[in-house]
Amino acid sequence: MKKTNEFRLTIDSKSVNESFARIVVASFVTPLDPTVEEIADLKTAVSEAVTNCIVHAYKDRCGKIYIYAAIDDANTVKISIRDKGCGIDDVSQAMTPLYTTGGGDRAGLGFTVMESFCDTVRVKSRQDKGTTVTLIKKIAGKSKW
Repeated sequence: MKKTNEFRLTIDSKSVNESFARIVVASFVTPLDPTVEEIADLKTAVSEAVTNCIVHAYKDRCGKIYIYAAIDDANTVKISIRDKGCGIDDVSQAMTPLYTTGGGDRAGLGFTVMESFCDTVRVKSRQDKGTTVTLIKKIAGKSKW
């Protein structure tokens, strides 16, 4: 498929930037005429991925979160959320519902939520190099391009 639009955004791993990332992605897909549910799904999935960077990747320090999004001519949105944090020891285990390394205040449902709201979720991680979460969702609306 051919890309019709894309953007890159770098934000600090601060909780105040989680809502900013959600709004940027929601605004970016607006020309596809998404349903309210599709917008809510993407915003929630992005929120979970960014929160994982803030809480797990950088733990007690601030780092950078790199967001890349592209839309193709089939109305598919691909969003990559990357950090250069500690990485994930075992991606398969981390994606297991209720598994968390975040202690008692975390539910361990972040990846499960992402998977339920997107068509595809891919996770690549290297110890001490960081993690990339790629969210892919087909939007049923009609493109403005």
